Amino acid sequence: MTTLKAALVQLRTPASQAAALAQAEPLVRQAAAQGAQLIATPEATNILQRDKARLFEAVRPLDEDECVQGLRSLARELGVWILIGSALVRREDGQLANRSTLVGAGGEITATYDKIHMFDVDLPTGERHRESSLYAPGAQAAVAETPWGKIGLSVCYDVRFPQLYRALAKAGAEIITVPAAFTRPTGEAHWEILLRARAIETGAFVLAPAQGGYHEDGRGTWGRSTIIGPWGEILAKSEDDEPGVIAAELDLDAVAKARAAIPALANDRAFAEP
Repeated sequence: MTTLKAALVQLRTPASQAAALAQAEPLVRQAAAQGAQLIATPEATNILQRDKARLFEAVRPLDEDECVQGLRSLARELGVWILIGSALVRREDGQLANRSTLVGAGGEITATYDKIHMFDVDLPTGERHRESSLYAPGAQAAVAETPWGKIGLSVCYDVRFPQLYRALAKAGAEIITVPAAFTRPTGEAHWEILLRARAIETGAFVLAPAQGGYHEDGRGTWGRSTIIGPWGEILAKSEDDEPGVIAAELDLDAVAKARAAIPALANDRAFAEP
């Protein structure tokens, strides 16, 4: 039996990388002290800044980001794997990317994934979001090898595109990460439903660390970080939007059992679109 103790760190990330690291570090240490082997943080772990000009000025390349480097050092010190849910970073071409980064227990970067689906929406509440005005979308899905099995990477709005999750599962992912900074109205309406649907469809564990509360830059995020089993069952959940840690023991054998019981991945058939 392969087991993994996974922990999710819920954050309320401020508007600078130094302050972000100062908030995340004690929670990562708390998770490690509880025995977590894999610790996942939310989308935009390193900075949240609504002012586009200030954000563009503040963002650094991945290997120069103070928060990212601090979390890599923590992984090495504590001997744990850390999934930096995403860091807002500058690419080599000068554009920005929303990049999920998996760090091994030696502090090395083992995998990265740039968010593919951009949150370009006009909400009924009047909120308007245009991620594509700031970030270059990724074009490559990512599945990473770990000591416990394969992990598929995604970020926030990706959760609304089930074809990505099916591809990750068919590539062998037994755990799928969905770090997020969900808005409060969409979080209340859809967050848990979407996460449970993705777990059921793929027969995979879903780890969904979230931003929560009202941030320094004025935005509000939903929180309710959640760990879901491959049968769609909730294994652990934050009941509010406060920073904190949740954890669960994952029995990776449950993935094969769920996929054998409902062999939807194996039963795929090609079809002509209408």
